[in-house]
Parts: sequence; C-alpha cells; structure tokens
Amino acid sequence: MDWQTIPEDSVPSTLVPGNELGTLGKPPVTGAWRPGDHPGARQFAALGEQWVRGGRIPSVRVAYETWGELNAARDNAVLLLHAMTGDSHVAGPAGPGHRTAGWWGDVVGPGLAIDTDRWFVVAPNMLGGCQGSTGPSSVAPDGVEWGSRFPFVTVRDQVAVQAQLADTLGIDVFAAVVGGSMGGMHALEFAVAHPSRVARLAVLASTAQTTADQIAANSLQRAAIQTDPAYNGGDYYEADAGEGPHRGLSLARRMALMTYRAPDELNGRFARSWQSDVSPLGDDGRFSVESYLDFHGNRFTRRFDASSYVALTHAMDSHDVGAGRGGVSAALASVAARTLVVGVSSDRLFPLEDQHRIAAGIRDTLDGDRAAVLDSEFGHDGFLIEHEAVGAHLRRLLD
Repeated sequence: MDWQTIPEDSVPSTLVPGNELGTLGKPPVTGAWRPGDHPGARQFAALGEQWVRGGRIPSVRVAYETWGELNAARDNAVLLLHAMTGDSHVAGPAGPGHRTAGWWGDVVGPGLAIDTDRWFVVAPNMLGGCQGSTGPSSVAPDGVEWGSRFPFVTVRDQVAVQAQLADTLGIDVFAAVVGGSMGGMHALEFAVAHPSRVARLAVLASTAQTTADQIAANSLQRAAIQTDPAYNGGDYYEADAGEGPHRGLSLARRMALMTYRAPDELNGRFARSWQSDVSPLGDDGRFSVESYLDFHGNRFTRRFDASSYVALTHAMDSHDVGAGRGGVSAALASVAARTLVVGVSSDRLFPLEDQHRIAAGIRDTLDGDRAAVLDSEFGHDGFLIEHEAVGAHLRRLLD
C-alpha cells in the first residue's frame, strides 16, 4: 500500500510498516494550501464581504472543484459537501496541489454512483478550512495571516457561503445536495435554510444537532492544539518548519481517530501486537495500534492547519438546525427534498439514533422514519470506506 498517495481519510486501519512510521523532513508550520502553491484542480470564487457569527470578513474566497458539465437547463447540479478534515478534492489523483487522492474517488466519476456523465458535481472547500477557502491561514487585508483574529464561524455561516457560490455559478436549484459527517450537517442545514433550492438530499453519518458527547470530544481535541506552546494563541505562521504546533495538531488527530474508528475493527486488526521486536512493556517499544495513530497524526500535520482545526470544531459545536426555528422537529419538517438518510452500524461519533432522528423528522424519505443502516466494522469512517454500499444507496436516490 502506497502511504503517499492513498486518500488518508478513506482507508481501513492497518499495520504501519516500520520504515514508514515517520514522514521525511520537519513538519511545516501549516499544511494549508496558500496562494502561490500549485492550484491543482481548484477553481476559485471571490464572494466579497461576509458577516459571520464572530464579525466581518472583508473578502471571502471559496476554492471548489467540479466534474461533469452543467446542462443548458442548469438542473443537473449536485452539491457535494466534505467532512471536517476533507476538502474539495473529491476525485482525482494526488499530485501538484493535492497531497492526497480524492476521498470519494470510487463514488464520484463516469458511470459511478454519482455519475459525472449525467451530473455536474460541485465540491467547495468550506469557509474556515485550509485548502483554498478563506480561513485562519489566509492573509487578512493588512497582509498578515488572520490567525487568532479569524472570526467565529458557524455551520449556518458556512452554508450561507455555499449558497452564494451557487448563485455565482448560476445554479438556482440543486438536483441533489449530498454530505457526510460535518458535510452532512451542511447538507441538512442547506435543505432547511433553502428548501426550494434542493430537489434531493443525502445525509450520511451526521446529526441534526451536535450533542454534549460530540462537543466534549471536540473540546479535548482543541485543547490538545491550544496547549501546545508553539500554537501561540493561533499566531504561529511566521515560525520555521518544525517549530509550529504540529505536536498538538498530531495529538488532536490521534484523539479524533478514536472516534472515527470502531473498537471491533481496532481490536481485530491490531490486537496486542507489537510494532517491532522491541517490547512495549518497559523496553521503549510500541504497540502496533500506537504506531498506526502516530503515523496518521504525523501525516495529518502535512496537510492541515491547526487553527482551521480549532475553527471547524467550533463550527461543528454550533450545529443545531432547530435553533431559532421552533426546535429540531419543526426544522426537519420544513425540508422539502426527497431525502436519503444513512447511518453506520458501528459509528460511535454520530450513533445511529442521530440518523434515525433525522429520518423520523423529514416528510419525504426513501426509508420511512428510519435511516438506512450501513453495516460496517469501520465505525464513523464507514461512509468513506464502504464505497460499494454507499454507492448503492446514492443510486437509489439519484436514479
């Protein structure tokens, strides 16, 4: 397995080869895409001034990628919304501008479940992210990175920007809005905020309202970053390579992986095996599962930004489709789209009851008042890994 080209967020956990545990060179100060870097397949839209929960952003840029062609009637567009640490690179190889291959390359493409011979797929990088859209690592009007000054953004703020991107592209109604995990929050919020603009809706492994348990997990991951002395309150972008908050970011990623994966998978794949012949019982060796977490934590620092991680977990905590709308039930009842809701049997981050609540509240669903259940050992990440099963469900909605 080539650890340099696989889509990091969509592979089963596996033993990490001992000679590939580290990543060559010092970790960068930020793994963000920045102007001057190769754009890869990104396109950019300038949306101008935006007011968000935390204040004013004078100028917002959205990075996005597209596949397929928008037809003359402009009624074949699919909005595809990524998970928190994902980006706009849904399909396509790793290469210049893209550190990893597309995260749903077996779902989006010619002849696949989201068939780009039929659909015009638009995938934006979310506001506050670090792969081309305006976020903490972006340069503010004074010529210095936003850093600690980047305003608090909510899921609703992010969806408002996605709706403006649609306006810029001349798309009045999406044939479908599809999202998983945090992208599922966006998809659901889009359908509640703009019911007349969504014909079909797919919400995978997500929730209508972030719970205390989920907020608690996010708060611990933020603390791992914020207590790293190199974080410097979010103003670290002038540091040298190897001197940024990579330790805190790596730890946050390792903590998150424990919510993305399921106990049975980790126990079955790693058991109590050692990474090498050196014992982890007092002899400075490592258990294999520790090496797995270390590898992904270290690699993550090469492609993500610590302040974006903080900003996006705060945005996830803000998510509540019922706030100011009479409660969750009333908000869900306003969804007009034909809806697919999918949950993963072993998901411990967004358990099945979260998806069943969504399905029970929306009037027009494919499976009545219960979510379709994807039976997978891979936990929350099942929606990224189980391409065949996920694709079959999406075909039911799109075909």
